[in-house]
Amino acid sequence: MRHAALKAGLLLGMIGAAAGCATTGSGFGATATGTDPMSFSWKSSDNVSGTLTATVDGGKTYVGQYFEVTSDTQSDGLGPLWAGWGGRWGDGGWGVWGAGPDFLTTYSGRIVANLGAADGTHMRCRFTLRSPDDGMSGGGIGECQLPDGHRVDAQFPRA
Repeated sequence: MRHAALKAGLLLGMIGAAAGCATTGSGFGATATGTDPMSFSWKSSDNVSGTLTATVDGGKTYVGQYFEVTSDTQSDGLGPLWAGWGGRWGDGGWGVWGAGPDFLTTYSGRIVANLGAADGTHMRCRFTLRSPDDGMSGGGIGECQLPDGHRVDAQFPRA
């Protein structure tokens, strides 16, 4: 009974944590001349990707995924502490303490997106985040290119 209650509690905690990861926000934009006003909304899937929706004045909507360009680097900063032990602790290192090689994600702060409309046209976007570690919720600026070649300057306030 106790084991079942523990499993249920862990499951609810994992669901709550997953639900808490998604963030939403909005933005706005227009061409340099002030024409083609546009509103944006986004919903993150995780810290580096999600769905972006852009609605042009007049109602045409473009939807697609956005991604933050990242790089992963393997780091073994504690490696020198293992020298001379040769795995004599039975785990090949300090694994029981969680010390070992890790992958570090470097957030570039550069977002790219390709959005499509129901009529088959596309617009592409690129943004620079103000706080790359925070993803889209940290806010940013950028631009999108409409199918006719016009560029829309976009702003995303901090969510």
